[in-house]
Amino acid sequence: MVLTVTRSFIRRRDQALIGHSPVRTQLTWCEKEGVARAIITHCGSEIVTGDEGKLCAKLRVMAAERGVDVRIAYDGMKLEL
Repeated sequence: MVLTVTRSFIRRRDQALIGHSPVRTQLTWCEKEGVARAIITHCGSEIVTGDEGKLCAKLRVMAAERGVDVRIAYDGMKLEL
């Protein structure tokens, strides 16, 4: 789903835009579309190698501001649908 938390990774290749929007932008899309829960599944180095406590706190604040429950996926994670 995402590569970075706040920095856009969108770039232009010829006439096409490619890349990933940051988590912050995707959470805003969730808010606008009424998506109450987001699971971040495509994590770049900012997420994978960053300080987990600081990152999770930052994500919780961004998500709460938008009324979205956000979680970062991890190997072996199970969800009940």
